[in-house]
Parts: sequence; structure tokens; C-alpha cells
Amino acid sequence: MSTLDAALFRATAIAPETAEFNDRLRELVKSTPANEASSRLPVPPTEPSERARTLDIAGKGGHELTLRVIAPDRPQGVYLHFHGGGFVSGSAEQSDRAFERIAQNTGLACIDVNYRLAPAHPYPAAWDDAEAAAIWVIENARTAFGTYALAIGGVSAGATLAAAVLVRLRERLGCTVFQAANLVFGDFDLSMTPSQTLLGADAVPVTTDNIRACTDAVAPRTGLRRDPDLSPMFADLRDLPPALFTVGTLDPFLDDTLFMHSRWVAAGNQAELAVYPGGTHGFTAFPIPLADQANDRIDAFLQGVGRGSASSGAEASRSPVTDDS
Repeated sequence: MSTLDAALFRATAIAPETAEFNDRLRELVKSTPANEASSRLPVPPTEPSERARTLDIAGKGGHELTLRVIAPDRPQGVYLHFHGGGFVSGSAEQSDRAFERIAQNTGLACIDVNYRLAPAHPYPAAWDDAEAAAIWVIENARTAFGTYALAIGGVSAGATLAAAVLVRLRERLGCTVFQAANLVFGDFDLSMTPSQTLLGADAVPVTTDNIRACTDAVAPRTGLRRDPDLSPMFADLRDLPPALFTVGTLDPFLDDTLFMHSRWVAAGNQAELAVYPGGTHGFTAFPIPLADQANDRIDAFLQGVGRGSASSGAEASRSPVTDDS
């Protein structure tokens, strides 16, 4: 196992186009009223895919849960994904653009979940919905998609849910059938890692204040924030699938990814760590070359699912990948 290269975290490692984009992002956020900032982020607009279809399934306690699906004609596997939004915003529809790319490049049927959001529905509502969606996929993948090759993942809050669901499935059902976990800048410790307060103090587009507001909404009982089910950083992580962890060096959740990757490996699992110089929270959705690099790596990792293994492959560009275990 190689060690992290300290040079990746220096300002000189940030590509000029990434630094320029980050400067524009800071100016945009600074000049925009707080209640309008999220709607003015420089990300491609959410455009519903004509290929998307929805499925309604029964969630825990009879709650109806909507799944959004984009699939190729003959799926090679199924990728269950959870959208981001700090547990308080977002919807499955916002994944359509990424799903079009993933379905084309990997052959996987892609599913996102309209899980319940805080503050109206605090923990464990989203966790229960994510678990219900995972159980549905396990039970229906073969009949609905003609395959039983399964991957799971998510971005930001969605990555948190994906990791928590894997632990729940193992502990509650003895189930370890997912073959890969794609975990992109997750919030794995809701009690807050150091980078959430240190990097987050001046971060864009997500600051420490933003993180605290989201955490207060989804987990108002502060004494429970290190519960292993709520914060998977503290869970028993044995017998989990190979994972790809993705994060940027300017992301407040940098420590969450670094720490979780180490814990994943220490539990005896395979894991890959991709750290991107200058990447802010959510950078994979921005129109910059750094996002293209990260998304190419993610697609290469997910391609292994349909082939029966999860690996980035020798053909994938390994820069700026920093660690494979």
C-alpha cells in the first residue's frame, strides 16, 4: 500500500484552470444572498432525462418510496445511488445527467432514491428509506434488470447513506451481496471531523455553518451523532465490498474520506483513494477538467461490477489517484 503524497495538498498542485474556477466560485458565493446561493452555483442545470422512469415501492412502516431508474437496454449490473443535499434538500432527478453517463460508460442500470428529507423527517428516516431501497434492489435485480451484479454508492450525504446501508445489511440480514461501493466526499462523522471546521471555515460552496445547519436538522440529538448507524465512521466495517473513495483537497469533508478509507482497509476490505488537488465539495458536478478526471475514474471503477469485479483497471488514468489498497 502506497502512502499519500504530501505534494497533492500543496497549493502548487492545483491546476491553473481549477484555481481560476475556484476563484470565480468564491466571488459568486460572496456576491449572492445566502438564500439564493445554491440555485446560482455554476453547475449544469437539472434536465430530466427522457429515458428515466420511476418505480414506487413500499418503504419501512408502509411509507411509499419512489425510485428513479435510467438503464441501458441490456444492463450488465445495477448501481444503487443516493443523491446529495446535506440530508435536507435534493431529489433523485438531480442524478439524471450523471446516470446518462454512467449507464453509457459502464452498462449499469442506475437507480436513485427519493428518500425523506430533514428537518421534517430527521434520522433515521433517510437511513430507513435507503435500506428499503437496497433490499428492493437485492430482491428484484434479476427479474427487473436481468442481472445480479450490484454496486452501491452516493455523493455527499448519499455516500453516508450508502456506507450505513452496507453495515445495516450485514448486521441485520447477514447480507454482503453488493460488489462495489462508490463513495464520493461523504459525511461519515456527523459529530464533525477537524476538516469540517478548519477547511470549512472559508470553504465554498459548503461552509462549516452550512454543515452545522444540516446536521442540526437531520440529527438534532447531539449525543447520538457518534452512533455507528448514524455516523458510519464508528461502525464495524468488516466484510464490506471494495470501495472507491473520492474527495478534493479543499473539501470540508476531506478528513471524513481520509479517515474512512483507512478504517475500510483496516477492517480487511479493499479500497482505493482518489484525492484531487483543489477539488471543493461537489466538484464532480462542475464543468471543469478536474471533474472529468474524477468521473472517468468512477466510471472505470464501476465497469468492474458487470465483469464480476470492482477495479479501476489498468486502462484507467491513475492521475491524480494517490492510494490503492
